[in-house]
Amino acid sequence: MIKLVTLLSKKPGMSREAFIAHYETHHRLIGEKYLKGYAAKYQRRFLVAPEPEESASVDLPFDVLMEIWFPDQARMEAAMAIITSDAAQEEIVADEERLFDRALIRSYVVEEHESEMPEPGPLSSA
Repeated sequence: MIKLVTLLSKKPGMSREAFIAHYETHHRLIGEKYLKGYAAKYQRRFLVAPEPEESASVDLPFDVLMEIWFPDQARMEAAMAIITSDAAQEEIVADEERLFDRALIRSYVVEEHESEMPEPGPLSSA
């Protein structure tokens, strides 16, 4: 499995609620259109800032961590060939301009290492 991770920041001045709503009702569908048949999983993980009373005001370094899982290198390369086509880029970039601070977009292919953890036991009060 190959995982592509992208860090995305909302446009300045856009509320978190409007950002998530647009991403999940519109931009996600564009992603699914081009990833269908290539990706095994397409996830968005929206960051949650700590409550002000829990800590000082925190500026998050990005707003969503997007993950695309591909079964193999060939599927990832095939998807990227389609996504980088002129027609796809025209559609993708037009919507990104509405949603993201495009200067801050960062994408990485990651290698995962997972630890096997024992089942959690009951909580004890100390």
